Amino acid sequence: MGNVSDLGAEDLARLHSYMRRLGLAHETPPVLKWLAGGQSNPTYRVDTDVGSYVLRKKPAGQLQASAHAIDREYRIMKALAGTDVPVPKMLDYCEDESIIGTPFYLMPFLQGRVYMDQSLPDMSAKERRSVYMEMNKVLAALHRLDPVALGLQDYGRQGNYFARQIGRWSKQYLADPHERITEIEKLIEWLPERIPEGDESRIVHGDYRLDNLMLDASQPRVIAVLDWELSTLGHPLADFSYHCMSWHIPPALWRGIAGLDLKQLGIPDESEYIESYVQATGLIQAREHWDFYLAYNFFRIAAILHGIGQRARQGTASSPDALEMAAKAQPLAALGWHFAQRYQAGRQ
Repeated sequence: MGNVSDLGAEDLARLHSYMRRLGLAHETPPVLKWLAGGQSNPTYRVDTDVGSYVLRKKPAGQLQASAHAIDREYRIMKALAGTDVPVPKMLDYCEDESIIGTPFYLMPFLQGRVYMDQSLPDMSAKERRSVYMEMNKVLAALHRLDPVALGLQDYGRQGNYFARQIGRWSKQYLADPHERITEIEKLIEWLPERIPEGDESRIVHGDYRLDNLMLDASQPRVIAVLDWELSTLGHPLADFSYHCMSWHIPPALWRGIAGLDLKQLGIPDESEYIESYVQATGLIQAREHWDFYLAYNFFRIAAILHGIGQRARQGTASSPDALEMAAKAQPLAALGWHFAQRYQAGRQ
């Protein structure tokens, strides 16, 4: 964490007054520190003489209309309060840009553990297994929820999820006339013709992975699912198979566990992990169409990374490691094409 630089003294004074009105601060001015993570929406720890909080805000400047929709993050987490999906308590959403320049929301600062390394090197085999099965349980709980019962029936478009997503990322890829990736182009042609029947529409997180979860400080229990900026209504098996790409990505390529001795580590193998999810959700089509779902997700992530490379070449990428990220597009697309071929071979 570092000290905040993009909020001035007047911003902090107005924020202090605002938080006093909410009962979240008294006399002492708040102290803000930048929090790592949440890179697209600036995120800060706010310490006051009442307690510690997290403030998440829209970035300053001109933004795409659908980007950085922190109002959606606030809405989904507020709706999930009291369900079996652990989320931070939403304290307040402020649309008034006169306070700190952009809309923001406040939630408590939680004490817990966040892990980037999915091999969980400082845990015992028993603890690792417990953490993985807990991750599985929480995502299954999310996918069992009824969006209508939670007032989220309009949280995203319903139906044709795979077709819409494949079309979206194909269009983005094809808009860049420069860097060509053979496997992405094969998948653009192959995927639309192979979409499995069944059009479940549930709440999906969009980026469900270990480092977007906070664990209890001492127990293998998820106390908060974080970073809901990509959440929408979509197909639950797209969400679950995205989460399971880790089993096929070597750690040297990206955050993954492929090639590790899972049995020794205590991490369940993919087949057991899938079966646990199916038992919890009843989504038996995961068994028959798993390789399609993986092919789709490796295509999607490769197209996203290809787009990051395009922006880097144009000089508009926000991340300093954009070109390094973009270089992962081809090997990930190759994994996608591998699963496409395996799916097709299994259906002949």
